[in-house]
Amino acid sequence: MTELAQVPFWFLRHGETDWNVQGLSQGRTDIPLNAAGQAQARAAAARLQGQGIRTIVSSTLGRARETAAIVGAALGLPFSTDPDLQETFFGAQEGKKMGPWYDEWVEDRYTPAGGETFAALRIRVVVGLNRALALPGPVLVIAHGAMFRAARAEMGLSPHTRTENGIPIFCTPGSPWTFS
Repeated sequence: MTELAQVPFWFLRHGETDWNVQGLSQGRTDIPLNAAGQAQARAAAARLQGQGIRTIVSSTLGRARETAAIVGAALGLPFSTDPDLQETFFGAQEGKKMGPWYDEWVEDRYTPAGGETFAALRIRVVVGLNRALALPGPVLVIAHGAMFRAARAEMGLSPHTRTENGIPIFCTPGSPWTFS
């Protein structure tokens, strides 16, 4: 398997959606940002001002693209999309409450019917991130929670950490990687 490029980058999980508030599994279901999520995107854009970001790459899902459009407009940058940065497909669990099944999925002990395995997500995420990190940096990647859990696993960190919506994270390579 290809390893994650040792390149620093910014990561931003899309702004909040109504399904986030309700604790529902979104996966590839394309739920839009709610008003709080739009405000989070604007706040993230303000935080990212002056960080020298040169490239923005987003998941193709609407909640990430809307976040990228808000941030990109504030930074005066266009954004591109990459399907390998999409959220995982949770199959039969999409639209249902998050629960104990989720940790089992992260540990590759369970895959929802019709869903993507965590191992497959890890491979896809490395491909997408490496493609983004080959672009002029610093790069801002705007994507999803489970997608970043897979990235964390590839960074030598625990994937059992929830990433908050709309909070920019600077990712620095190392063994393990560090965040600020």
